[in-house]
Amino acid sequence: MPFDAAPSAPAADFDAFLASVERRAFRMAELALGHREDALDAVQDAMVKLVGYRDRPAGEWTPLFWSILRSQVTDRHRRNTVRRKVMAVLGRHEDEPGDPLEMLPDPGEDPARRHADAAAWAALGKALRQLPRRQREAYLLRELQGLDVADTAAAMGCSDGSVKTHLSRAMAALRTHLEDWR
Repeated sequence: MPFDAAPSAPAADFDAFLASVERRAFRMAELALGHREDALDAVQDAMVKLVGYRDRPAGEWTPLFWSILRSQVTDRHRRNTVRRKVMAVLGRHEDEPGDPLEMLPDPGEDPARRHADAAAWAALGKALRQLPRRQREAYLLRELQGLDVADTAAAMGCSDGSVKTHLSRAMAALRTHLEDWR
């Protein structure tokens, strides 16, 4: 069979799956990591790793992708911790100003609304990063990504009951941390 005549439906399905999770995965990674570039890298690496599993049934892609992304986020947390320690020894700080072009206002949005949204998003991200890893993962997968309990359990590698427990504890902790945002 010539190469051009090969069926493209599975590839199209896989591409559609990646396109459907791209934005949600980025938001989840950005909240968990607190850094846009790290989030982009984590999502890209997770998608590249998932390509190796594209021959699996489509029903397995969702929990597998979120499991891979969860591992990528955990690895980046570890790397960032080491980086901060090394930078502290060298006398450098991460909070030095970044690209000045990012500081320019966006003429398309209401600045007050954008500021309020950014502040709320930052507060949620900060509160999430204070949660224990398993609680943070359960919250991000269940609440932000909308996975059901079974898919979340498969992605986290634990039981349905553990997912429910971690999520309940995460919600209680977030209510406490975000009391001012009610």
